[in-house]
Amino acid sequence: MKWLIPEDRQYTDEHEWLKVDEKEDTRIVGITDFAQDKLGDVVFIELPASGQAVSLGQSLAVVESVKAVVDVYSPVTGEIVRVNQELTEKPELLNEDPYGKGWIAAIKIGDPNQTAELLTAQDYADLLSDIEKEDI
Repeated sequence: MKWLIPEDRQYTDEHEWLKVDEKEDTRIVGITDFAQDKLGDVVFIELPASGQAVSLGQSLAVVESVKAVVDVYSPVTGEIVRVNQELTEKPELLNEDPYGKGWIAAIKIGDPNQTAELLTAQDYADLLSDIEKEDI
């Protein structure tokens, strides 16, 4: 299976993505194409609160699908400055457009160097390749 993995983002082992929004000096967070596919149809998302502090690896949101309930983990430490309220009414956007309209939150980070540990698109593609080999 070929997964959509945009080059303009960084990724985590837990299948979150992070994109720099230079206009607002924030980092946009969402779940990957792989993650939304494995979850199946998303039916609900519990979003973080704007102004909430988050730490690297801390649960940022909770996604409920027809198959599972999973945490979305913050790939960075910072403050939530914006959340995608549209997901409250249309959680299926996580399935339909995980890298666009399905974004979850924007985080203002203090130290931009903390993203150095995140995966590149190629690293993430390699990770998915390894996962797929295990599934065979």
